[in-house]
Amino acid sequence: MKAPVYAELAAITGYLDGLLDIPAFPDYPNAFNGLQLENSGQVTKIGAAVDSGLKVIEMAIAEGVDLLLVHHGLFWGGRAPISGPAYRKLAQAIRGNLAVYSAHLPLDAHPEIGNNVLLAGDLGLAPVEPFFEFKGRLVGCFAGVDIDYATLLGRLEQKFARALWHCHAGPERIKRVGIVTGGAGSELAQAKAEGVDTFITGEGPHHTFTLAEELGINLIYAGHYATETGGVKALADRVASAFELPWVFLDHPSGL
Repeated sequence: MKAPVYAELAAITGYLDGLLDIPAFPDYPNAFNGLQLENSGQVTKIGAAVDSGLKVIEMAIAEGVDLLLVHHGLFWGGRAPISGPAYRKLAQAIRGNLAVYSAHLPLDAHPEIGNNVLLAGDLGLAPVEPFFEFKGRLVGCFAGVDIDYATLLGRLEQKFARALWHCHAGPERIKRVGIVTGGAGSELAQAKAEGVDTFITGEGPHHTFTLAEELGINLIYAGHYATETGGVKALADRVASAFELPWVFLDHPSGL
């Protein structure tokens, strides 16, 4: 029987840290970018997922994955006792010899395989430039365009195969589109201040409807989960190619 092909976990995590600039990239306090959980030290199959919930961990183990790359890591809730759901999730991963590596804002912002540039490319928005400052780094992207609002909205709805929540409070003819995937709706005023007339993100608070009207900006919510699937897929593909390993996308949509 042919021995399985594998790569060293340390080699892969070193590659990822360099590719994503993990040590130097600021993020939210509990993001903990990088390797969050070790395994025995070898990787034979990579999994990609948006979230690191128990269901995804179970899916990964069932697929024979021993390195799970996620956008939202294990520790968003902060320090807490390892009991109840937290214990069950970690225990399942450890029993399954599953390493977990998380890349949040470093993956959003990456100029080649980031969530934002990939979504812009899918929408035919090019060229793009960095946009939306967070702790000294630009984490989103924007594009100068000349298209009507209905055309842009139609492209988004075609990509995500569903009707999207939106507020058409800005110009009919769009000139500057900003994209920050995920949950950036609460930062709508900053997007407006940085000069875009149309802002695409995943989701945001209820009050952003009236805020968009008051600011005179177009606001489109395309789904937190949906807008953040591209980056983890591209990241897994990049790593799998570099280390000659198979990979699989573990799709567990939240609907949000």
